[in-house]
Amino acid sequence: MNKYGLICIVCAILLVNCKEAKKEIDQVKLTHYVNPFIGSDGPGNTYPGATVPYGMVQLSPDIGIPGWDRIAGYFYQDSIISGFSHMHLTGTGAGDLYDILVMPTNSRSNKRIKENNFKPFSSFSHDKEGASPGYYTVDLLDYGIKAEVTTTERTGIHKYTFPEDDASQIHVDLGYTLNWDSPTDTYIHVKDNYTIEGYRKSTGWAKDQRVYFVMQLSKPFESYNVFKNDSLADNPVKAKDTKIILNYKTDDNEEIILKTGLSTANIEGAYKSLEIEASHFDFELYRTQADSLWESQLQKIKIETDEVEKKKIFYTMLYQSMLAPTLLSDHYGHYKGANDTIMKADGFNRYDTFSLWDTYRAAHPLYTIIHTDKVPDMINSLLAHYKETGLLPVWSLQGNETNMMIGYHAVPVVVDAYLKGIEGFDVELAYEACKASAMDNSRQIDDYMDMGFVPVDEDHENWSVSKTLEYAYDDWCIAQFAKSLEKPKDYDYFLKRSENWLNVFDSQTTFMRPKKRDNTFIKDFVPKAYSPYFCESNAWQYAWSVPQNIEGLVKAIGGEEAFTKKLDSMFSLNPLPEDKLPIFSTGMIGQYAHGNEPSHHVAYLYNYVGKPWKTQAMVRDILEGQYKNTPDGHCGNEDCGQMSSWYIFSALGFYPVNPAQGVYSFGSPLFNNAIINLENGKQFEIQAINNSKENKYIHSVQWNGAEINRGYITHQEIMQGGKLIFTMDKFPNKELNNTMAVSSKAYN
Repeated sequence: MNKYGLICIVCAILLVNCKEAKKEIDQVKLTHYVNPFIGSDGPGNTYPGATVPYGMVQLSPDIGIPGWDRIAGYFYQDSIISGFSHMHLTGTGAGDLYDILVMPTNSRSNKRIKENNFKPFSSFSHDKEGASPGYYTVDLLDYGIKAEVTTTERTGIHKYTFPEDDASQIHVDLGYTLNWDSPTDTYIHVKDNYTIEGYRKSTGWAKDQRVYFVMQLSKPFESYNVFKNDSLADNPVKAKDTKIILNYKTDDNEEIILKTGLSTANIEGAYKSLEIEASHFDFELYRTQADSLWESQLQKIKIETDEVEKKKIFYTMLYQSMLAPTLLSDHYGHYKGANDTIMKADGFNRYDTFSLWDTYRAAHPLYTIIHTDKVPDMINSLLAHYKETGLLPVWSLQGNETNMMIGYHAVPVVVDAYLKGIEGFDVELAYEACKASAMDNSRQIDDYMDMGFVPVDEDHENWSVSKTLEYAYDDWCIAQFAKSLEKPKDYDYFLKRSENWLNVFDSQTTFMRPKKRDNTFIKDFVPKAYSPYFCESNAWQYAWSVPQNIEGLVKAIGGEEAFTKKLDSMFSLNPLPEDKLPIFSTGMIGQYAHGNEPSHHVAYLYNYVGKPWKTQAMVRDILEGQYKNTPDGHCGNEDCGQMSSWYIFSALGFYPVNPAQGVYSFGSPLFNNAIINLENGKQFEIQAINNSKENKYIHSVQWNGAEINRGYITHQEIMQGGKLIFTMDKFPNKELNNTMAVSSKAYN
C-alpha cells in the first residue's frame, strides 16, 4: 500500500471516529449539561437543591447561618450544612421560606456553634457533593451519612444512608429560622411510628405564610422526642418553636427514605400530595421521574455548539428560568390566598412567587414562547390575586403581597399574553384588573395621576423617578389593551399617561431627574450617584427606561447622533475607585449594570438609531463576559428567572426590548444552530452561518429563504414556525445595517 492509501484510510478512520463522537455527544441528555451550582457563590443567590419545573417544593441544603450571601440558604464558600429545608427562593435579595428543616445525625458528632443557633450540623466538601436537575447529594462528613434529595411537584423525598450506629437520629425542626423568616405557630403530631403530620406558620417577607405537611418514613422509628420551645413535651405539640427527633438503630449502609407532602391550605391537602405524587419509597424512581421532567422541558430548545462550556451555561440558564413562579395550590385546588383565607383554584393551577419588577422584562415573554400551556395558569393566578385583594400583585409570595419593588408590572405580563393571542382567561376581568391597579391611590400612584410624575419626598426609598418611568410604561400597556378592546376613552387617557416620562426628563442634562412638588428639579444632581430617587439604580441606568416610545426618547435627547453618543458614554464611563457602588450594582460595563434589571434592554437600543452593529458587539460581550459555568457565574441576583431569560433570548439572537410589544430585536446569536420546539408542534430554527467568537456581526438576514432588511422578528412569526438565518462576519456591514433599524411602532 502506498503512503497516500494509508493516509486515506487513517483519515477515513478519524472521520468515522469524529462522527461517532459527535453522535455520542448528541445523545447525551440535556440535563447532563445543567450545573445547579451556578449562582450559588458571588451575588447570584441561587440554591443548588432539588426541584421540578415550577414546583412547590425546593428541597435544598441550608448552611444555617444568616446573611446576604445566604439568602437562598446556601453559600458555596461555606463548609457546613445544618439540614435540608423544603422551600427556597431563587436569586432574590430578600431571605424567606426555609420551611421544615430535616437533619440526619448520629453519635459520631455533637458539635454546636452559636452562628447557626446551636443546631446540629456537619462539615462537608464539594468533592463529596453533587447536583443535577431534580437531585442533590452530599456526604455529611462528621456523621458519615450520605444525604440525597429529590422532589415531585408537591413532595420532597430524602434518602439517608447511615453507618452502623445505635444512636442514629432524624431531626425535624419547625422552629428553624433564618434571615427574614421567623415561625409564628408550629404543630407536630405523631400519628404512628411511620407518620408525622403538622404545620409551620411563619412571618417574614411573606407576612402570613402557611405550610402544612405530612411526613412518612420507610422505616419505623423506635422512639421519638418532641420539643416545645426547646423543652421536652408530649405528643402532639403546638408552639412557636417545635421540633421532633426520631431515634433509630441503623446497620452499616442502611437507607432510610423520608417523604414529605405539602399544602398551603391544610393537612388533607398534604396527604393528597403524597397519595398522588409519592405513594411508594423507591427513591431512584422519583429521581428518574424528576430528571425526565426536566429533560422534556430542556428539549424545547436544542442548540448546536462544539463549546461544551457554553452549552452548560445555556442549559443551566434554561433550567434556572423555570424555577419560578412556583405552585401554590394543592391537588384539591386549595391554597392560602392573598386575602389570608383558604381559596380554591377552579380549572387552573395557582402559582405564586411573582418577582414582576424583574421578570416582566424577559422571563414572562420567554414563557409565552416555550411554555404557552402554563401561561394561562399564570395569568389566572395574577387575576386570582386581584379578586382576593382588589389589585394585581406587585411582588407576591406564598399567598402574600410583599409590595417589594415598584410598578404595577403584572400589567405587561397580562397584556403581553392577551396581545399574543393566548387564551384561557377572562379578558374583561383582566382589563378590569389592569385598570384598577393603575387607578389605585397607594404607592404614590395618586400623586402620579394628579401631577403627572411622582415627586420627591422624605422616604428613604422614595424612588420617585423610577416609579414615574415604570408607571408610564405600564400605562402604555393598558392603552394597547384598551385599543384592542375598543375602549377609545381609556386608550386616549392611558396613552397620555404613558408620556409622563417627559415630566421628569431634564433637557439640560438629558437625564431623567427628580422633581419636587413645586414642579422644579432638585439641585446638586449627579447622574452616576445612587440616591433614594432611583430604584436600585442611578440616573444613567434609568435614562433609557422608555421602551414604549424610544423614538420620542431619541428626539428628546437630541436626535440619533446625540443618542448614540450618550449610549457610548453609558458603556464607557467607568466608576472611579472612590465611587461607592451599592450591593446591586454588579456586572458593570461603564455605568451599565448587567447585574440589575433596569439595564437589561439598553444594549439593544443602538438598533433604534441605525447602529445595530454596536448592539451586536455589546450583546456578544455581555454573553461572553457576564455568565460563567462556575458557582460565581452570575454577575448579580438571578432574580427568579430574569437574569437567565436574558441569556436565553440573547444567545438565540433576539430580545424583547418592549416586553409587551410582541417584537424581538436582533442581537448577535451565540450558537451555530438552535431549534425551538414549540408546543403547537411547529419548529422555529435559528441558524448562524460563519459564526465564531470573532464573527459577531450580522452581515445579512434571511427569513424563510427571503432576505429581510429589518432588525426584528415578531412573536407571530416565531409561533408559526420557520427558519431565521443570520450570516455572520468579522466586520460590520454598516451599509446593510443602516436599513435595519427597529421601530418602537412595530407591532406583532
